[in-house]
Amino acid sequence: MSASDRLTDRVVVTTPVAPAARTAALRARAYELGRFLSVGGLAFVVDLGLFNLLRFGPGQVLEHKPLTANVIAIVAATLVSWLGNRHWTFSRQRTDERVRELTVFAAINIVCAVIPVLTLAFSHYALDLTTPLADNVAKVLGIAIGTVLRYLGYKRWVFTGLRTSV
Repeated sequence: MSASDRLTDRVVVTTPVAPAARTAALRARAYELGRFLSVGGLAFVVDLGLFNLLRFGPGQVLEHKPLTANVIAIVAATLVSWLGNRHWTFSRQRTDERVRELTVFAAINIVCAVIPVLTLAFSHYALDLTTPLADNVAKVLGIAIGTVLRYLGYKRWVFTGLRTSV
């Protein structure tokens, strides 16, 4: 009890969080992060795979249009990511507002897709680190920052339904 509590005769009672509840919450968060990273890994494979298939695969459909192939691959990967996160990672927090979820999800992805471009540009042009290793480190750093921001953004603004227990 603090001195001011003694003066006003108030009793302050705090209930400690049970260790079992804390462990369960940490375990649930770890599983959620694992699912999030799994979905992201699948979306990455879809993005890279479809891009290469469109550019270099049978028929080389978009061989001379790398940006078009990239946009198509990103859109497909974003849809895979939204579906995976909506129906698996954040299935207990999804809402009935699918269009709003997808719109905000896409906006977060667009913002976070710019981050690796900015880290690469900063490393390459401002710091004059132009080796392939430096470029890849900058890109991976940007992807890591974008991944953290995506996770936080999805939890805060996309999948905002009430958490339900199973």
